[in-house]
Amino acid sequence: MTETGAQLFARLEARRCLKDVEPRLFPEDGGPEHGEVVELYGAEGTGELVQRESVPPGSHRWIVTCVCVCVCVCVSGKTELLYHLLCRCVLPEAAGGLQVDVAFMDTDYSLDMLRLVSILDSRLNAAHSTTSPPPDSDEAALRSCLSRLLVVHCSSSSQLLLTLHFLETSFSTRPTLALLLIDSISAFYWLDRSEGGASITKQEEKLSRCAELLGRLLRDYRITVFATCHVIRRGPSSSSSEFDRPYLCRPWQRLVSHRLLCSRQEAADNTAATAPGGGGPRRRQTFSVHCSSPRRSGSPRRSSFRVTDAGVEFV
Repeated sequence: MTETGAQLFARLEARRCLKDVEPRLFPEDGGPEHGEVVELYGAEGTGELVQRESVPPGSHRWIVTCVCVCVCVCVSGKTELLYHLLCRCVLPEAAGGLQVDVAFMDTDYSLDMLRLVSILDSRLNAAHSTTSPPPDSDEAALRSCLSRLLVVHCSSSSQLLLTLHFLETSFSTRPTLALLLIDSISAFYWLDRSEGGASITKQEEKLSRCAELLGRLLRDYRITVFATCHVIRRGPSSSSSEFDRPYLCRPWQRLVSHRLLCSRQEAADNTAATAPGGGGPRRRQTFSVHCSSPRRSGSPRRSSFRVTDAGVEFV
């Protein structure tokens, strides 16, 4: 394929490096460089009835999490972490953001735009709390943030491959498009296994082709990729170490430079003073993230965060 002038310009233009996208997640000076892939690995929702941490006393707003809808409180926190990274990128520099464009590939059809707008609005309000902006500036700033977001949906591995081809045009014409988010890269794992029959090669063929194309896009356009991956149960006697073991095809595994293992933890003293309705103390959900970098030397990093109405809050 010949390279057009626009594509050449996009490749040579200095795309924003996202090494500092979230220093609290990665080891010191160890964030993702140009052309690197970060995998967020964790369990999905189980339909548990939970309460949002920051609901004020006396309120009766309850949220049900389930596999197909990722809302504020979830099992491992990886989707909320993805929203946090997305907001960090599209927010203006004056509000503590990186002010870059983001492409979001929603393969689970679980992108909660209301939740995303709520987080953005909270971050903008916090940034403007010390100033006196014009009445319509908050709405204009929010619209500006959303204009940096490109959302696409996929319902199969074949559509995922075609969408990556489609996004190449965006990468070549929008030098400010620095981040690709995929939620999730494992969405079609069982469908591909079923269509592939008994042949492992056939089962992994579609995702392998996606990984090979993505590898070329990483090299040619120097983008950064964050992708979520679901935990799968390999059998009734599977140990926790087997849950954490990568299972997607080798071409994808070779792309991954950082792995964020997300899980939920319950600390004994991690309780609010009083539950709504006077029901006594209630637990706050804290999520743990273990960051490892197979390609780099150095010790891994562990961090913790809570999910509030305003988004992720590191503790």
